Amino acid sequence: MSSPGLRERKKQKTRWAIQAHALRLFASQGYDATTVEQIAEAAEISPSTFFRYFKTKEDVVIQDRYDDVMVAAIRAAPPELTPIETMRLALVGSFAQIVPDEAEAVLQRARLSFSVPALRMRSLDSMLSAIDVLAAPLAERLGRPADDFRVQAFVGACVGAIVNAVTTWVTSSGEVDILTLLDEALSVVADGP
Repeated sequence: MSSPGLRERKKQKTRWAIQAHALRLFASQGYDATTVEQIAEAAEISPSTFFRYFKTKEDVVIQDRYDDVMVAAIRAAPPELTPIETMRLALVGSFAQIVPDEAEAVLQRARLSFSVPALRMRSLDSMLSAIDVLAAPLAERLGRPADDFRVQAFVGACVGAIVNAVTTWVTSSGEVDILTLLDEALSVVADGP
């Protein structure tokens, strides 16, 4: 996979800076009390610029870079790995890339996603989209179409395991190691309870 160009890197840097300002405001004054205009002002952009990066206020919480990282990891996995080994490598490996400073923001976004009703619905939509996004490269590895039912069901089980691990992580306020939780959750997909 080629690296993004300078323009795309600048756009991504701006996107995540806007998200950081939004998360800071949500923490200090609450999600519902924070407006797009306040986020834009804090990020020193116009509201119209905000909407070039995020279609809605919910998106500033829901969107992240991890789907792209996981897709790249699935594609780069050694060909001899089984589907569960591939998913474990991609999913746990992607979360392992979260640096300590970033982990707090991920935890905050997850808390918001669980506690704000509008965000819970958007999170569900995001998870369903993630199944399609992650199933496509796995299906490609297996020589199947991207919409193969069995591949989609398998990836759905893996995404469900991730949700369970993240829920436990959030409930523990980040005290339980997320990588251990993810690995354990995916081992249940592989081996059963």
